[in-house]
Amino acid sequence: MADYYKSEHLPKFPSISEGAKELGQKFFDYYGSVFADGALTVREKSLIALAVAHAVQCPYCIDAYTTGSLEAGADIEQMTEAVHVACAIRGGASLVHGMQMMEHAKKSGM
Repeated sequence: MADYYKSEHLPKFPSISEGAKELGQKFFDYYGSVFADGALTVREKSLIALAVAHAVQCPYCIDAYTTGSLEAGADIEQMTEAVHVACAIRGGASLVHGMQMMEHAKKSGM
């Protein structure tokens, strides 16, 4: 995987639109709107994105939203706590799916 994810890809991300300029523009316009100040601040949205980046395990997003969170005024304590929130949700989601396993095991004569 070390050769698969390349940090130099991140700044080139806008070039992904080359094959579909109109769709790319729509995505980037939407993306920009999502991350603008609104009911949530840019800082809050960056912390959410950082947590989600860890949940979906996207190294590009982790790099981008580590930088974005810092630039938006978040500190390492807030960023670490956001990552722990993602960890708790991801872990809880795995555990709650255990209910399906338990139900299936009981039906199978456990």
